[in-house]
Amino acid sequence: MSATVLSPAERTAVAGAGLRDSRRRRRRRRTTVTAVLLAVAGALAVTALMLGDYRLSVGEVLGALAGSDEGAAGFIVRDLRLPRLLLGVLVGAAFGLAGALFQSVLRNPLASPDIIGISQGASAAAVAAILAGGLSGTWVSLSALGGGAAVGLLLYAVAWRGGMTGNRFVLAGIGVAYVCTSAIGYFLTRSDVKEAQTALRWMTGSLAQADWQLVRTLAVAVVVLVPLVALVARSLGLLLLGDEQAGSLGVRPELARGVVVALGVALAAVATAAAGPVAFVALIAAPVARRLLGDGALALVQSALVGVVLVVGADVVAQHLLPADLSVPVGVVTGAIGGPYLIWLMVSARPRAS
Repeated sequence: MSATVLSPAERTAVAGAGLRDSRRRRRRRRTTVTAVLLAVAGALAVTALMLGDYRLSVGEVLGALAGSDEGAAGFIVRDLRLPRLLLGVLVGAAFGLAGALFQSVLRNPLASPDIIGISQGASAAAVAAILAGGLSGTWVSLSALGGGAAVGLLLYAVAWRGGMTGNRFVLAGIGVAYVCTSAIGYFLTRSDVKEAQTALRWMTGSLAQADWQLVRTLAVAVVVLVPLVALVARSLGLLLLGDEQAGSLGVRPELARGVVVALGVALAAVATAAAGPVAFVALIAAPVARRLLGDGALALVQSALVGVVLVVGADVVAQHLLPADLSVPVGVVTGAIGGPYLIWLMVSARPRAS
């Protein structure tokens, strides 16, 4: 029995149908993953508003959010718990998005603010403001923002040699991170115990300082930066195809890469300025999002949602599931989650041919 021979037109039609089917499957999976992450984030948010010394029901929480409850529940939700929750959401989204931008544009899974020195630069500036300048509150946040931005500019200048490569940027960042860590150690060893404790709590990453002024400030920064990320998302997607193909499609690779790196630095710096260097969120959010999607496509929205789930979930654990006599910053829990995840990722990764 002879095999059926397809004409060129028929082969083209079959290939086109297969491609459309594959795209539909990827879109369905992307939509499903996004919806699940939103649902998990929403459930964690409601849980965070319910739990505490004064426990509330779901109905009381929803009534307080709607403004219909002006009693104790309304005060507890809107004035005490909601600012902390919103700060966690904004910080998680900013760190998750920053990590996705760095790892995509530099093509390196270690390209994360807490690896390449951005978080360390912000921490060094904040510690200097606390211990050497005697500053607090907004001034510490502004110092951290300036420190993170300065490290970003330094890394770009050091890594640039007729073009920027991911490995050069990451290696330069690791070196700068060690320098900043040494500066932090210097300030800590020359301060008294009480001041050092304040600085160490900030360096761990915490949401305890949340108030409406801090939330509004970070929200304005995120609202400004996220649309800019959306504008460069297409160029970033084309950069993943390679500089030559991106250039042939009208993208200027070095300019686009510089803009993406600048946005990543800005997102990481404002998040660190608000809550300190919350460990591992930026590093693992994008890999988790890509694994959930099952492809190597850009996953900016999903990475931001994974960051929200990590920070809000870790804060719920830190506040309500650990012993009541401990006041644990959220960064302790994210570090405890991120370390084992990285070990599992290395152990379970399939070896690739060179």
